[in-house]
Amino acid sequence: MTVAQAPPPAPLLERADFEAAYRNVGPHVYRTPLLRCRSLSEASGLDVRLKAEMFQRGGSYKVRGPMNKIARLSPEARARGIVCSSAGNHAQGVALAARHYGVRAVVVMAENATPSKIAATEGYGAKVVLHGSIWDEANERALGLADAEGLVYVHPFDDPDLVAGQGTLGLEIMEDFPEAELLVVPIGGGGLLSGVAMAAKAVKPDVRVVGVESSGAPAMKRSVEAGRLVTLDRVDCVIDGLRVRRVGEYTRSVVARFVDRIATLPDEQIFEAVLWLMTRAKVVAEGAAAATVGALLQGLVDAPRGTKTVCVLSGGNLDVEQLRGLSWN
Repeated sequence: MTVAQAPPPAPLLERADFEAAYRNVGPHVYRTPLLRCRSLSEASGLDVRLKAEMFQRGGSYKVRGPMNKIARLSPEARARGIVCSSAGNHAQGVALAARHYGVRAVVVMAENATPSKIAATEGYGAKVVLHGSIWDEANERALGLADAEGLVYVHPFDDPDLVAGQGTLGLEIMEDFPEAELLVVPIGGGGLLSGVAMAAKAVKPDVRVVGVESSGAPAMKRSVEAGRLVTLDRVDCVIDGLRVRRVGEYTRSVVARFVDRIATLPDEQIFEAVLWLMTRAKVVAEGAAAATVGALLQGLVDAPRGTKTVCVLSGGNLDVEQLRGLSWN
């Protein structure tokens, strides 16, 4: 495990920043529903709604950030084209946003990326390059392509413009369910959690926010505890949206200030939550999304009975073959 010295923090975002981002994002995304979930409410003792981003364009929330990022690029920057690295959902979000704006997009994905996510990204018009086994390795290749070809690099999480776009999800939640007392959000690199936490607390400062990550890749929890960026020596996580060795410095600083608790649970319990959602709620969520439900089922959010809670189901691009291949006692 290595620890990096923190650079000067980027400015925090305010309600006006998220409202401006929504003007860029809102016309081009679906306003996904908040589904009341009686079975999960009974199982957890909380009053639960599910923010169903599996019904979003591209199957996940990840289209929101790139829509805002590309909208804010200059015409010269758009003409150069963009490049990003992704486990899959960011790839599809960037490809969709790039197609909307007529911008060339190159996406670097890990060689073990879900085949359906690769096919979908190519289907949206992006060029896909496969490299490495985890996001961090794919990201190094993306940075190299940005230098070599003059492409604009679009970070998957550590960018205030991207975070503002992802945070539009938080604005929607607070507008549609102003009574919410607790938001539970998955953690990969931290972009979604950062945006949702800042946006929600800009509307309702006393709303609690809990982030959830895999106990096999607790990069955000370790970094927040250390007070600076921590790079994990290894990860023991097979869920692509959570399999990150190093979160962002900007997202770490935001999470440290705005997130009330970070819960971790093993992949086994996350996949159990995937199956639970299928059988009990009749909803298909990918592993990263189901982590929030897993945290509720395992009693990890530390909330009083009856708390009005929103679980963010960040996407539905489930790797069925991966799920079929897992076995445990």
